[in-house]
Amino acid sequence: MKAVVMAGGEGSRLRPLTSRRPKPLAPIANKPVMHHIIDLLRRHGIGEIVVTLHYLADEIESYFGDGSWLDVRISYVVEDTPLGTAGAVKLAQDRLRDDTFVIISGDAMTDIDVGALVTQHKRAKNDATIALQHVQNPLEFGVVITEDDDRISRFLEKPSWGEVFSDTINTGIYVLEPGIFDYMETAGTYDFSKDLFPRMLHEGKRLGGFVVSQYWTDVGNLEQYRQANYDALSGAVRIESSAEEVAPGVFAQEGARIDPTAQIDGPVRLGKNVQIGPGALVEGPACIGNNTIVSGGARVERSIVWEDVYIGADAELTGCTIANRTVVKERATVGEGTVIGERCNVGAGANVRGDLKIWPDKTIASGAIVSMSLIYGTKWPGSLFGGAGVSGLANIEITPEYATKLGRAFGTFLKSGQTVMASRDEHPVSRILNRSMISGLLSTGVHVQDLRGFPLPLSRFATRSEADGCVHARLSPSDPDSLLFEFFDANGINLDKASERKIENLFFREDFRRTPMDEVGLLDFPSRVLENYSNAFMEALHPHAISKAGFRIAIDYASGNVALVLPRLLSRLGVDMIALNAYFDDSRVRISEGARERHLEELREIVLTLKRDLGILVDHDGETFSLVDDTGRIITGNRLLALLTLLVVRNYPNARIAVPVTAPRAIESIARSNGGEVTRTRSDRRSLMALAERQGRSLAFAGSASYEFVFPELHPALDALYAVAKTLELLAVERCKLSELVDMLPDWRMASRSVRCPWEHKGRIMRTLINEQRNNKIELFDGLRVTRDNGWVLVLPDASEPTFNVIAEGATPETATRYVDAMATRIEELVSS
Repeated sequence: MKAVVMAGGEGSRLRPLTSRRPKPLAPIANKPVMHHIIDLLRRHGIGEIVVTLHYLADEIESYFGDGSWLDVRISYVVEDTPLGTAGAVKLAQDRLRDDTFVIISGDAMTDIDVGALVTQHKRAKNDATIALQHVQNPLEFGVVITEDDDRISRFLEKPSWGEVFSDTINTGIYVLEPGIFDYMETAGTYDFSKDLFPRMLHEGKRLGGFVVSQYWTDVGNLEQYRQANYDALSGAVRIESSAEEVAPGVFAQEGARIDPTAQIDGPVRLGKNVQIGPGALVEGPACIGNNTIVSGGARVERSIVWEDVYIGADAELTGCTIANRTVVKERATVGEGTVIGERCNVGAGANVRGDLKIWPDKTIASGAIVSMSLIYGTKWPGSLFGGAGVSGLANIEITPEYATKLGRAFGTFLKSGQTVMASRDEHPVSRILNRSMISGLLSTGVHVQDLRGFPLPLSRFATRSEADGCVHARLSPSDPDSLLFEFFDANGINLDKASERKIENLFFREDFRRTPMDEVGLLDFPSRVLENYSNAFMEALHPHAISKAGFRIAIDYASGNVALVLPRLLSRLGVDMIALNAYFDDSRVRISEGARERHLEELREIVLTLKRDLGILVDHDGETFSLVDDTGRIITGNRLLALLTLLVVRNYPNARIAVPVTAPRAIESIARSNGGEVTRTRSDRRSLMALAERQGRSLAFAGSASYEFVFPELHPALDALYAVAKTLELLAVERCKLSELVDMLPDWRMASRSVRCPWEHKGRIMRTLINEQRNNKIELFDGLRVTRDNGWVLVLPDASEPTFNVIAEGATPETATRYVDAMATRIEELVSS
């Protein structure tokens, strides 16, 4: 007799275990489930087997080969496209025409008495006999009704509870006569239970049912997969194994080594060459696959561990499933029901919570707390907040569910009854995720003023006068595929690190405030924010000077919502404007860092062709800007910072300005030569705004090389709208062309590099570098800054990436590059040591 093993399914409900491996090769008790099926067929005298394949067909054919090593003969048919259960068998018609044959699934676990099933089929002279079983929950199966003589009278595939008419289900195991092929379609998809069997019933053919009492389970989802392993370990299902019993309930294969001080409580099955370290605990039911190492002090309880897995010292695995070649480092914990795919790396001390799915090839940072499934992207970061806020791939990592949870964490951080401003850019994904964030906030009893699509500076301004905090959703300036949530305090400034840590702890612990239904927050839509901002904007400037100068400018709005506000403000100042890339509804276009240069080149051509006084590029969200002077020179980065410094110190006696530690020393020389004073800040944008908040109007100006500028006379926040108008005012007072001021700027020589470094090594490397540089003049204000001859070199650990940023200034370009290269090379040596 022959058998057909159905092995073409994708097993999508078993992902991430089946992301790289076909479902029939998922191991149960350290042996692929289809291997158990082959064993079953051989025990019942079936030695010729046809296997139907589709998903990852080569993997299955490579494992089983021709079947000779299993004392059977195996041949294969492959579906190029899915043909349905019956359609796949139709491909093997020529091999099955001569005798009765058995159909069985290659991804179910059973020890059914195939011989008894075949005997019943032949005794009843059925055209088809279906193995049936009684189950408590028939919803995921085909329900069958049989008559007193075991003939089947009715089928219903995967019913609702209202349609359930029996607890007897179709196991997908059939005995068929060759005449069955006469009822099969020659093209398209065709299923046994949905198409073939109902047709046979309609035509009066004999379909019999045979209720089996032996073990059978459909390994259809992750919970069923785990339970099938437990059942195999406990003896609920009969399996064949080469493992020997080395202790009561403990079965080990060749080469397994168990330290005498380890504790193993059965039922446990250890694969080939497994190593159990000193003081380790393995508590059954548990499977440990071939070549897996369980280090000293580790605990593996009720878990299914596949092959080539490393479990570090004192790690704890509870009721989880770990796929091939995954590394779980020391002190890491993996919770109940969690499934980790192949080739993942769980960092030291990480905590992966229960009932999560970690897709293959993911890296979880040391000490991270993972409370959500990690499907896309490559890593779960060690912290929730990056340099500017919370970011991730839009609608993939940052999903509506994620945004709601984040809103609940922010709302719990605040007091019930406080008010939060919410705003966003105009991209549709920002709108969706912003609404999810608002839902989370409202659920904690926090009121929300929804500004909807609004430039960031106006959101900061409104928060300062009318709210206790703000959250703004926008596409990330550094990655147009990612969304960034920024959180502001009552001053409209990004939250400090202590507040971020509190929100992060609430997020990971899911310790959210529960609010009665009559105390949830209220949602409102403020109407006078733009009017209030416009009035303050005009009061802070000297409009007459700008109007009198009669500026003729070209301005690129980067297709952002800044174009809703800035044109009307500049028109009130008497500025003659030519607009490029003005705002349009449902904008999906924005300037990325890589596209900035192209936009500026286009702006340069407009300025030269139309003889404009200057060109201005304002970013999508209204926080940063760049300039083109009347000769077509593009002014960005440190040159733009130096230009604004020059304008401020020439117009404000004894002006005090603030710049980050990364700015060139030329800034000090410009300030000193004009009676000004420079204060250095940390390199992050929040520090710039926090200093402006503390010092108020005593600080004339703050800025950085990242196109970010603050004029505290209006508000202590990044505001390109006001900075553009202020630049025009200061130019008007100078009564000269922009190019003439650019010509006054001194030269400087700087270089920079980024060096990759794993998160867990950053602290060690900084400590080593500081120790090595103690004989030099060093500053630890922000990173490590080392004074060199006529220059300096700065090492800054990146807050968002596993990277060090190395920046240097020297007397010549070659000197600056040499400083950077020497420090970067040393970091690379330490990373590899």
